[in-house]
Amino acid sequence: MCGIVGYAGARPAVPILIDGLRRLEYRGYDSAGLVVAENGGLVVVKRAGTISVLVGALDGTPYTGTVGVGHTRWATHGAPTDINAHPHTDCSGHFAVVHNGIIENYMTIKSWLTGLGHKFKSETDTEVLPHLIEHYYDGDLRAAVLRAVKHLSGSYAFLVMTRYEPLRLIAARQESPLVIGLGEGENFVASDIPALLPYTRDTYLLNDGELAEVTPEGVHIFDLQGTPQAREVFHVTWEADQAEKGGYDHFMLKEIFEQPKALRETLRGRLGEGSARVTLNELAALETGYVEGIRRVFITACGTAYHAGVVGKYLLENLARVPVEVDIASEFRYRNPLIAPSDLVIVVSQSGETADTRAALREARAKGARVVAITNVVGCSIAREADLVFYTWAGPEIAVASTKAYVTQLVAFVLLAVWLAERRGMVAGAEARDILAALWETPSQAAAVLERAPEIARAARRYAAAEHIFFIGRGLDYAVAMEGALKLKEISYIHAEAYAAGELKHGTLALVVEGTPVIALATQPELEEKMISNIKEVKARGARVLAVTFAGNKHLEAVADEVFYIPRTHPLLAPVLAVIPLQLFAYYAAVARGCEVDKPRNLAKSVTVE
Repeated sequence: MCGIVGYAGARPAVPILIDGLRRLEYRGYDSAGLVVAENGGLVVVKRAGTISVLVGALDGTPYTGTVGVGHTRWATHGAPTDINAHPHTDCSGHFAVVHNGIIENYMTIKSWLTGLGHKFKSETDTEVLPHLIEHYYDGDLRAAVLRAVKHLSGSYAFLVMTRYEPLRLIAARQESPLVIGLGEGENFVASDIPALLPYTRDTYLLNDGELAEVTPEGVHIFDLQGTPQAREVFHVTWEADQAEKGGYDHFMLKEIFEQPKALRETLRGRLGEGSARVTLNELAALETGYVEGIRRVFITACGTAYHAGVVGKYLLENLARVPVEVDIASEFRYRNPLIAPSDLVIVVSQSGETADTRAALREARAKGARVVAITNVVGCSIAREADLVFYTWAGPEIAVASTKAYVTQLVAFVLLAVWLAERRGMVAGAEARDILAALWETPSQAAAVLERAPEIARAARRYAAAEHIFFIGRGLDYAVAMEGALKLKEISYIHAEAYAAGELKHGTLALVVEGTPVIALATQPELEEKMISNIKEVKARGARVLAVTFAGNKHLEAVADEVFYIPRTHPLLAPVLAVIPLQLFAYYAAVARGCEVDKPRNLAKSVTVE
């Protein structure tokens, strides 16, 4: 989710690069930098912090170079520092690259290049790119890039320039967006359309596996074999505010639709297609003896992350067969928890700055436990204080209500549970293969759920005037119901509660009257019959029931008023897919009620005070 801007033309590049980076600030970033061709060389200026810090570092120097590249970085490999900021250069400083995405095999490439005498400065995966391109350069930058990308595994959108061809930029894309802006005597590159709008609305959209050669005179596109590719001009009609949201009306909706990509990124490098094993290099420091001797696991978090932790409890207990306690972080340390050095504590926070979760982490470490952090922000406070860190690669979330961070946290728990289970000898190889094969399919299945968003939108509009909506489920479905209810009340201000369906007779049924909307989740096969009985109970009191279940469960149609089907998957993975219609329901209900979706009243994105 970093921001890329490139310019090749006749005007001074630096003001255009800075302007473009400012227009991409909404994407989230922790450092910024630029490179410009100047006086026969490349001038690189980069800083951790905001674009204003970068502008201060430029110190008003009147750079006159007319070709350059800018970048705002959202850290993935290496903390947010000046050295880790982009652009990155080769040993000589003659090649400079900015990059979005993750180069999965960068350690292999780095080791090879180091053996050839290359010296690296940063902790990033990106730095291998300028060294690799320098290695293959023989006078033709495009040819060098074509040879370099054949070595890359992972996702990337990058832009490279060299002092040897100062009027030329080469852009490459694989699973990360890049847009080319077309001008008169000047051309532009950006990771997103808003950076281009002050200068042009005529664009080329790069496809996966393509390169673009950008000069002041023109743009030429090639595939990875070097074959020229024709491209129609895409004329942008969006206004700037709409363009920032990728054409969506709100950041929350954009982020809901980004979930397939977020899932893929979080799996990348940890699970491959057809793989029967999980690779978690980030947890390698958990010694074999320690893993086998874990007595108990504590999970602590707040809000949506806490709900991910509830799912994590089911997964860890079911697969790794280790007792798990889940605590709201704001309560954890005040109950004087009985923690021993043989216990593993998992703290979960999207931002990594949640004050109560940080306090819980410190309590756990003070009692001698090992702490693993699951977070989305490299270099955050929780990552620095934990013993080990499992990063999710959801990218920045702009909307206050968390969506894509939640599903990546669920995937983190699946991977962690299988990984622990394998090392503790608690899961059979066939069972692990079934789970991991199903996990590999979740990004495409999530995309399939999103294709049916209009169905959920119609249902949400029908129920948008309700004062109360209840969510019910059993087992993992109850955990998902909790998150569904939270999303609805966060952004639509409808009173929503989640109940374990087996508890209906213990008071909850008193709240169900004629016309009460109830959203019932039924994805756990061993609990399905009981769940159907619970649906009949609320129906008998006049409830209107929207059920969420797996495709093929047609018998739910006999007891529910409406049924939304999700693709079949392993039951332990159902939360990843079942939550998506609940997110959409909350979003469309809030829109129908005229609520401020991205910034709900009284709430903040990161709760950094108790």
